[in-house]
Amino acid sequence: MNLLSALFGAGVNARNAFYDRGALRARRLPGPTISVGNLSVGGAGKTPFVILLGELLQARGIAFDVLSRGYGRSSRGVAFVDPKGTPRDFGDEPLLIARRLGVPVVVGEDRYAAGLIAEQKFGPRMHLLDDGFQHRSLARDFDIVLINGDDVHDQLLPSGRLREPLASVRRADAVVLSSAVKPEDLPLNKQLVWRTKRDIVLRDPPPVPVAFCAIARPKQFFLQLRFAGCEPAAEASFRDHHAYTPSDVHDLLQLRQRCQGGGFITTEKDAINLGELKSQLQPLAVAPVKMELVDAPAALDRMLAVIAERQSRGQIA
Repeated sequence: MNLLSALFGAGVNARNAFYDRGALRARRLPGPTISVGNLSVGGAGKTPFVILLGELLQARGIAFDVLSRGYGRSSRGVAFVDPKGTPRDFGDEPLLIARRLGVPVVVGEDRYAAGLIAEQKFGPRMHLLDDGFQHRSLARDFDIVLINGDDVHDQLLPSGRLREPLASVRRADAVVLSSAVKPEDLPLNKQLVWRTKRDIVLRDPPPVPVAFCAIARPKQFFLQLRFAGCEPAAEASFRDHHAYTPSDVHDLLQLRQRCQGGGFITTEKDAINLGELKSQLQPLAVAPVKMELVDAPAALDRMLAVIAERQSRGQIA
């Protein structure tokens, strides 16, 4: 570990110690809060998991909202996401969640303030805290952390992608592992271990398309396309959360012409960030992520039981 990563880790550990010892206090919303987060910068599948968890709660008839910072938006303060809005207004991932789940999604730098405003409008209800593992200023009744294969061997920022040391998984109630991670790879204590299956859904892709995306781990998307039987004519990647421009569209069209591609294929998040520019990249297929939780009914039962017990005892995490 280099000096900068060591200094970063010392700062993270000090901050966590302040919360663990009560020197810094987390504020609590009236409704129960479930945090979904990870250890690294991007690419763990938090947004697909929030959507999956939301769908499971909806199947149980449980009312909830989603609280998000709204990364990448140009606006400030607390705002309710309009599903017809733009990433500039709300951020691409909150828009995707709002469109997929059809529930209130509230963005704000202060997630406690966002939750209070949501409860003022809808009354106390369950809150899903998107990307909340490091947002310790908001108390949570259940903490979920997603781990992928790269996290196990990665380093802290800035030399690596980890926002916290691997030992921080002990703070979670449930650890969601990708297929590349074994429980023995992690310093677990008594955390619940959940497994997910993650694939993409191909919906009439054009023949030999140009595949492009602006996500944290683009190689994973391109690999999933091949596993699903789609062999791209070419690949193009942009920085995560990239806001596409007419110049980008021109470059993609030129790439398609050079490689004689039959069209384009991209992710749901990229389709949102393209906005009206999508009409210039036809035929364009959008490949949504499909995530499944192994033994979902049992996992959900256990989570809700822990939340109910903590609510009855007034315990916060």
